Amino acid sequence: MAAHPLVPPPGAVTVYATSWCPYCSLLRRSLEDEGVPFELVDVEQSPDASAAAAAVEKINGGNRVVPTVVFPDGTTATNPGLDDVLLRIAR
Repeated sequence: MAAHPLVPPPGAVTVYATSWCPYCSLLRRSLEDEGVPFELVDVEQSPDASAAAAAVEKINGGNRVVPTVVFPDGTTATNPGLDDVLLRIAR
């Protein structure tokens, strides 16, 4: 089982998401369009979904809110816009 949250390498992000969340889909497509490398962790379908869901809940004060994004410096954002993600990975 992987450790969570998954801290990505510089220039990339980890996105905790679900397949049915429209905000997750929008963020995923936006990251793809911008060429931002990311790891998508489905909190319901991944092999270690229970650990992923627990990480999201811990990050969000007990709430399972997606998308939750982890940045290379270990900080997180809940439902960030593309501009916020781009600014934070450029630091």
